[in-house]
This record gives sequence, structure tokens and C-alpha cells, in this order.
Amino acid sequence: MPTFEKMLLLAFVFACTPLSFATTPLQPGDRVAIVGNTYADQLRLHGYLETLLLQRTRGNEISIRNLGWGGDTLTVRDRPTNFVSEKDTLSEHKTDLIIACFGMGESFDGMDGIGEFKKNLKAFLATHKGMKYNGKSAVRLVLVSPIAPEDLGPSTPNTDQRNGDVKTYALAMEQVCSQEKIPFINLYEVTAALLGDRNAPRITENGIRLNEYGYWATARTVADFLIRPTPPWLLKINAKTLESEGKGLSIGEIDSDDKKLRFSFSVLEKTPPQLPPPVSGQIHQELQSTRDFLVVKGLFPGKYLLQVDGLVVALGTHLEWSNGLPIDQSPAHREAEAFRMKVNDKNLQFTYSWKALNQVHIVGERKKSPAGAALPDEVIRFNELAILRDAELRETRSPKTRRWQLIRQ
Repeated sequence: MPTFEKMLLLAFVFACTPLSFATTPLQPGDRVAIVGNTYADQLRLHGYLETLLLQRTRGNEISIRNLGWGGDTLTVRDRPTNFVSEKDTLSEHKTDLIIACFGMGESFDGMDGIGEFKKNLKAFLATHKGMKYNGKSAVRLVLVSPIAPEDLGPSTPNTDQRNGDVKTYALAMEQVCSQEKIPFINLYEVTAALLGDRNAPRITENGIRLNEYGYWATARTVADFLIRPTPPWLLKINAKTLESEGKGLSIGEIDSDDKKLRFSFSVLEKTPPQLPPPVSGQIHQELQSTRDFLVVKGLFPGKYLLQVDGLVVALGTHLEWSNGLPIDQSPAHREAEAFRMKVNDKNLQFTYSWKALNQVHIVGERKKSPAGAALPDEVIRFNELAILRDAELRETRSPKTRRWQLIRQ
């Protein structure tokens, strides 16, 4: 594994220009709606992006409603009979910011469809321009491009051509956004860079739909564009001098035994931890520097076990600790994962309240059945549960101090 310092030098491709906090598209307290295609829809199932955004707006949290629908395009957005209009839902949520994800479905029209796509994109932006869904100010928009198609062999034919088409559609989106002064996130360029590493995990399920690792990998890019980044934890210790420094963490006095084979110290977690990748083993080198790391130099030769509040977190040789090891199995990281599960549950409750799961009970032959008659009240209750879950996600969480131990095995 490269040293942590070398990992920091790895250039991760960001197609978006870094923004100052004052001008970031997302502001603390915003009420956000996500609309668009399968990429948008699946965000609610994984929760990585929303969790990062909630971490970064702690104390004045955002509220997100995901209105994505698998297969949606700018012009084809089929809904069941009598389905509530998107504008009504945006108004009910008092939406300040819309994150719109399009371009993948449209890209199958190839180069001949570029002109029509740009026209439809401008029309979409026009439908929201000046709309005051929050009742006081014009809604803001951010557009997100499709990802780069992944070559999975025979199951994904013509991948090179597909990449050329998607890249062209992403460029068309960028041009329209530049003309309309709309913030734009080019996920095509970011994911194309990741696909260059053939030894890293796959990022898609079928070449065009991200898997869980793909959503984890891209969440940081989108979050960093939307609002000021929270740097990963970095804790450095010199085992010989017992000197230390931390970023995102504050370390107390280090105690060691006479032979300096056991170290114990308290650590105050000043910022939230990064979310651990949902895979074991190697990940993309470009993404290593987004993880939380502990670097310990000057250890005597041997293997050392890291425990936090008695929980085993990492094991490595003195050389591996000198280079730096990820510590994203700590109690804090497990708590962050539990929080992400709560985010996903909130999204599930909202989905039950918003998306018709069984149309036959709504407008079909079972509308007058006991189940059909009970459905309106159930929908209201699911929405109440989503609002309750939102409130639970805003509960204050004070910084924690934990006991860390590094023990030679």
C-alpha cells in the first residue's frame, strides 16, 4: 500500500469547480428534492449522499425528499393514474433546492438526439425558473450528469460507443448549464477516471446502474460540490517521542508501557467520521484519501492491534502503521453506519406515502375493498412517519471521547 502522504497526492478527477462556502449550491437548513432517473431513484436506497449532507449541516440540517423514478427522462416520466403532480409535491415539501439527474436514458438516442436533448433540458429548466415552492424565494437547481458506462464484458456490448455517447450528452448538459448559469456536476468524468483502475471493485450492477460501492464512491464527489467538505480524520503519532497531531480529532496524553509496546490515549471526535466503503479489501487508490487514517511511526518491529473502547478496529505490521491504515471500523464509524440506516428508513417511509405501490387498490377493482378504503389513512400515516424520522435525524449529537489502545501482538 502506498504511504498516506502519497495517497494525498493522487489526483482524483473533479469536473466541477470548487466553490466557496458562501456560494455553495446547498445551504444549511435547505429543503431539498431529488428528481430524475434511476441514479436519482437509487440514492434513497443507499443513503450515502444524504448522510454526508446531514453530517455537514449538523445543527441546521437539511431535509431531503427523493422523487426519482427509475427510467425517467426529461420527456418520458410516466406515473400511475391520478398520481400527485411533481410541482404539488415540491410545494408541499417547501423545496429550496432541486437536484436533477438526467441524461442516461436520453443518451440511447445517440448523436442524432443531442439537439432535441438540449432543447428538452432548457424546457425543463424553464418550468422551474422563478418558481417559489418554499413560498418565499425562487427555487435553485443543480444538474447531475449520467455516469460513465462500465465494460462488463459480453453483457455490456458496444461500451466504447456508449461511453462516447454519454460523454457527449454530459458535455451538452454542461453547455446548457453554463448558458443558464445552473451548477453542474459532471459524474461522467469522475466515474470514467475510476473505471481506469481494472484492479479495483466494479462500480455498477449492469454497466449503467451503480452498485452500493459505486454510490459510496460517487457520494463524496456530489457532497463536496454541494457544500463545504469535511476533511477525513488523520491522526499521526510518533511512538518514540509520543508526539501527536490530529485533524478532525483531538488526542490526549499518550501513556505507554516501559518497552513502548502498548499505547493508550483518549481521542475527542471533533468532526463526524467518513462512511466506510461497503467492500472489504482493495478499493480505488483515488478514493483511499477520503477515508479516516491513523499513522504511527517509530514502532518496534511486529504486529500491532488497534482497539477503540475495547472494539477491535485494525491490525497491521509496524511498517503498515508507519504508512497509515484506515480506521473505519471504529465505534464512531459503526454509529455512522447505523445513522445511514435511519436515513434509508426515513426514505422508505416517504416512498410508501408518495409512490403508489399497488394501483389496483387506488383506482382499480379493489378501491372499495377494506384494504383500498384503508389506504388513504395509511398513506397519511407513512408521511407522518417520514416527518418523524426527519426529526429523529436532527437530534443533537455531542462530540464523543473514546479510549484508544495500540497493542503489540
